[in-house]
Amino acid sequence: MELRTMRYFLAVAREENMTRAAQILHVTQPTLSKQLKALEDELGKKLFTRHSFSIQLTEEGLLLRKRAEDLVRMADKITAEFLTLDDILGGDIYFGLAETYQIRHLASAIKTFKNSYPDMHYHITSGDTEQVTEKLDKGVIDFAVLADEPNTGKYHYLKFPEADLWGAIMPRDCPLAQKESVSAEDLMDLPLFCSEQGWRRDISNWCGGRIEKLHLEGSFRLSYNGSLFVREGLGLLLTLEHLIDTSPDSGLVFRPLSPRLETKIYLIWKKYQVLTPIAEKLLEMLKSDFSEYRSDRL
Repeated sequence: MELRTMRYFLAVAREENMTRAAQILHVTQPTLSKQLKALEDELGKKLFTRHSFSIQLTEEGLLLRKRAEDLVRMADKITAEFLTLDDILGGDIYFGLAETYQIRHLASAIKTFKNSYPDMHYHITSGDTEQVTEKLDKGVIDFAVLADEPNTGKYHYLKFPEADLWGAIMPRDCPLAQKESVSAEDLMDLPLFCSEQGWRRDISNWCGGRIEKLHLEGSFRLSYNGSLFVREGLGLLLTLEHLIDTSPDSGLVFRPLSPRLETKIYLIWKKYQVLTPIAEKLLEMLKSDFSEYRSDRL
């Protein structure tokens, strides 16, 4: 299975048309068809359903598309790394980021770093712990930011200067909005929204074994989507502070959980991973910045 064939496959999957894909790839349509037929024969699976004027991926094709995208990204990343091994002034750095307000520390550091190294280019993908660590393990990204305790057997880590505070997002006219904080007892019998990861780990630990008395109405990977359901009066969203607009005109408020619940945030990278010179320099800066920030706060 050649990388070139994967690129051919992805082009057809994107265009859903053999002729357009062949034009983009600068190959003849018969050549492209032959390559894809050989790929199907090699895998022993039908990857496309061919219609009169379009091509649609089968279930097997959808699975291969995900794997092929990772393979091509990894190959491109390796090529870029070798091209910039001797370039300490520029290059590409890839991040996988959890949804957290503490990303502001990373963004601030990158802004400062870009002033000194304008030829550094960064690439961002977002997801929960499972999604970003999968990309990190595959070598698709250099660093991941997690709202989760890192596996120290696999990763080095740098703790962010601050932790995120958990609370409930609710309409401003909700009776609980009159309280300074909300407890597990306050939330019983109410429809609640939360991320699966947060519900399973953070909220379950916080409520002290009473998780069965709380009702998870629905789960969201993105807090913003959950807030739209809150606006419709469908429930309360348990999430981290600052992720949702709760300004006076928003109609929503944030009330912290009681007892207080915080989540620490980590930047992680694989052990024994060889970072590019530009990634090493950024990491050195982050270590220094985070350390100075903590010192200033003491």
